[in-house]
Amino acid sequence: MKKLDKFILQSFIGPFILTFLVVVFILLMQHMLKYFDDIIGKGLDAATIGQLLFYFAIFMMPIAMPLAVLLSSLITFGNLGEHFELTAIKASGISLVRILRPIFFFVLFLTGIAFYTNNYLVPNAALEAYSLMYDIKQKKPALEIREGTFYTGIPDVSIKVNKKFPKDDAALKEVIIYDHRKGEGNKQVTLADSGRMSTFMNEQYLKLELFNGYYYDEGSSTEKEMTGKNNPGANTKETLSRTSFGKSQIVFDLSSFQLSRTDQKWFQSDRMMRNMNQLQGDIDSVNLLVLNNQLNYYTSRPTFFIYYHRQDSLQLTPELTLYKLYRDSVQTIENIARVAATAEPTGEKPQAATREKLNFSKFKMNRKKDREARVHPERESQAKLQVISAAPQVASSVKLNIDSVLSLPETRDIIQGAANYARQIKTQINNNIESENSYVKSSLIFEVQWHKIMSNSLACIVMFLIGAPLGAIIKRGGLGVPFLVSILFFIVFYLLTMQGEKWAKAGAISVWGGVWAADMVLLVIGLFFLRQARADARLFETDFYSVVFDKLKTRFLTKKVS
Repeated sequence: MKKLDKFILQSFIGPFILTFLVVVFILLMQHMLKYFDDIIGKGLDAATIGQLLFYFAIFMMPIAMPLAVLLSSLITFGNLGEHFELTAIKASGISLVRILRPIFFFVLFLTGIAFYTNNYLVPNAALEAYSLMYDIKQKKPALEIREGTFYTGIPDVSIKVNKKFPKDDAALKEVIIYDHRKGEGNKQVTLADSGRMSTFMNEQYLKLELFNGYYYDEGSSTEKEMTGKNNPGANTKETLSRTSFGKSQIVFDLSSFQLSRTDQKWFQSDRMMRNMNQLQGDIDSVNLLVLNNQLNYYTSRPTFFIYYHRQDSLQLTPELTLYKLYRDSVQTIENIARVAATAEPTGEKPQAATREKLNFSKFKMNRKKDREARVHPERESQAKLQVISAAPQVASSVKLNIDSVLSLPETRDIIQGAANYARQIKTQINNNIESENSYVKSSLIFEVQWHKIMSNSLACIVMFLIGAPLGAIIKRGGLGVPFLVSILFFIVFYLLTMQGEKWAKAGAISVWGGVWAADMVLLVIGLFFLRQARADARLFETDFYSVVFDKLKTRFLTKKVS
């Protein structure tokens, strides 16, 4: 590697690492703002919060890496142009494309890393992050007993403290406890003049030490307490007992406050938790469901239209024809396997044994028919004559029945029955269409995510083709102008990506056009900037636009005179 390549790479790698970390931090904080209300007050430890931030930071990498490439390219070539180092390199006979080459190869390497991250690390990180976020949302808030209000966070227990001391959070004054664990209402009440609150065994249990109080128990009869049964004929008068104490300890279970993890298999079907191979499998499965739904409609169509259009023949599309052959072959294989599983073990292969039995049964039936025909030939001829002679009579009777039905008067019941049947058929067809549309929508969502993994990875190259030539044209280093320009192009990239994905999921445009629109538009802009940078154009100076305006004005006047 030449010294020039080392110099340019060293000028790029430092700003890239710095901007990448800054962009990830900014995007992470912006993303976490949506979940602050769900996190604060849950009593989470530092390890859980750190784990959540780490997974979401990996989840932000597909957006952060292209933006970091754009910003670092602007800073690098802006610094080279501001300190006239780029001018000196060009003066020595080295073209701009040759100057861009070492960073371009490094960006290709970053593109490979971005693809690996988007396809493997991001789905796993999304699975871990959102499953953990779901468990955090389900977790109860941390134990926090306030003055003058009833705390009901502990199951079936209500605690009220009239006063707490700022210098000692564990000290309590005038404590009231309602115990509802027996499910009989406010029949167990504890009053205490003061007390202390503490947790033990890794905050799994809460211990209340109460001083100078009373315990009230409005219980049932003694017989019910001893036997556990209520005798209707016996005396069921309830008793009221009051017990005074100088010191008492009550322990409550806080296991419901612990963070319980849900099995991740319930989150794996989401598109963000799938890589490209899994998404392709999902797309194929959904497409098969669409074909199966369409084929079921074709086969059940005669049952919908029992009179009109019943004899109309609809030709299956090539896709449905192939799918019908595939489904029939699969069903045949399953039937053969089912017959083979129930066949008796004869030492032969199951399929061969089944085939032998079927052929033998057909052979016996044919032999029986031949034998009856030879013994009683008059029976066969008689049966044929009966069928032939009965055919006109059957046809005439059917026609007579149809004519009699059609000649019936149109009563209200007949019209109402026909209308109900028409509504039922309409509902079935609409349900079929809605189910097919839902399958198609799911397929589009999976296809958008499949293309998004590729487009976000290749966005690094597109952003480099914008940032490097634009930095050479602006010739301003630092974080001022490059940061503003990069934010502008990132907003354009983000808006095009979001709008394209929205249209692609709605089916308004193709998936290719919706997902790749941002990359294609910015690629054209980057190639334009590269062309202007090679020609040393001054796009951000007023003299450049003055010259362009004068040329256009002269050309317009020349055409007008001619």
